[in-house]
Amino acid sequence: MTNFTIASFNVKNLIGADQEYYQFQSYTPEEYAWKRDWLADQMVTLDADVIGFQEVFDEAALSDVITLADAHGAEQNDFSLPDAAKRYRKRPIFDKLAYGSYREAEIAFAPNLHDGEAGHRRPGVAIVSRLGFVGEPEIIQDLGQPLDIPFSDGGEDTGFFRISQLSRPILKVRIPVGGQVITVFNCHLKSKLGEFIRPAAGGHAPEQDLTQYDPVGRALGSARAAMRRMAEAWVLRGAIVQELNAGNPVIVLGDFNDSEDAVSSEIISGEHPFKNYQWMLRHDAEHRGDRYSEADAIQITEDIEAVRLHAAEKLFVRKSLRDMVFTSAFGGVYESIDQIYLSRHFLPEYADNIGEMSYFSVLNDHLTDGSHPEAPYNKLASDHGQIMAHITLKGEA
Repeated sequence: MTNFTIASFNVKNLIGADQEYYQFQSYTPEEYAWKRDWLADQMVTLDADVIGFQEVFDEAALSDVITLADAHGAEQNDFSLPDAAKRYRKRPIFDKLAYGSYREAEIAFAPNLHDGEAGHRRPGVAIVSRLGFVGEPEIIQDLGQPLDIPFSDGGEDTGFFRISQLSRPILKVRIPVGGQVITVFNCHLKSKLGEFIRPAAGGHAPEQDLTQYDPVGRALGSARAAMRRMAEAWVLRGAIVQELNAGNPVIVLGDFNDSEDAVSSEIISGEHPFKNYQWMLRHDAEHRGDRYSEADAIQITEDIEAVRLHAAEKLFVRKSLRDMVFTSAFGGVYESIDQIYLSRHFLPEYADNIGEMSYFSVLNDHLTDGSHPEAPYNKLASDHGQIMAHITLKGEA
């Protein structure tokens, strides 16, 4: 049996001190020190074997946080681990108290193609793995050939939505675990913030002027953002299915910027199979009784299940009867927009599984929605909860 943990961590604008990332936004040395220390503490608490990070502007700053986490972890080990000089009550013998270092870990960083000069930076994503990587990490952002999503209305061609680059990179790595190689995708999909078009002559988009509030124009900006997010989800889905069709176990994690039941999330995870396809008219039905056969229903269900992903959060809720998990708090809405998805290789009911998730953790006590007395300082922390799946693999055959 092999146990490992995998986590998702949106670090919220990680960059070094005195570097303007967005217009007029930067950290003083004191603010950066506070942020780095907080992030390092969260890493020690997670102590995950694999972590997918989002909103990383600077790989050096991430390395800085990891180094500090190792320092904090070493201090914790000195205090907690058994030692003949310690009184018995100071000598706990639980393995989970031991922090594992990242000194030998490998880091894969995917910078953002849209990253610009100071004040116009764009964040990338990263993965740190104590287990190393197999082969070279892959970055999906520039699609090369633009992808067109056509539309029609009553058979009439009504145009298309074109995507040639993703707003943020998707990082794909292969990680060796207990005799298996697992494909891991780390993503950060387009946010719900409206996407507005600036005038050709320059300046701000008119919808950004809140003194001349344009509700319809701002709604269109939200629609653009949603379409982009769903198109990015579709691109990710294609890469996932390619891995699943090759027979590879897959884990997808990151900031989806939408709930687990949103359309964009369902695009990534795949559709749910219908209860019984024998109830449905065939796609080429010639009369009212022309329905799918039992053999058709079995085949359709298997074809869908073979490429479907499952939310670790939902698997945990089903197992634990816990009914409240959230990773984001904004405007009074508490929801999970960060997810870890698992292919059926990790489902206990799947005959050919390689293991299963034994536990799911979420660190969200710091999420305050701005009402907590420490809220001014929490702007330096993360506005996301951190999530982690605990997975046990079977022994080698």
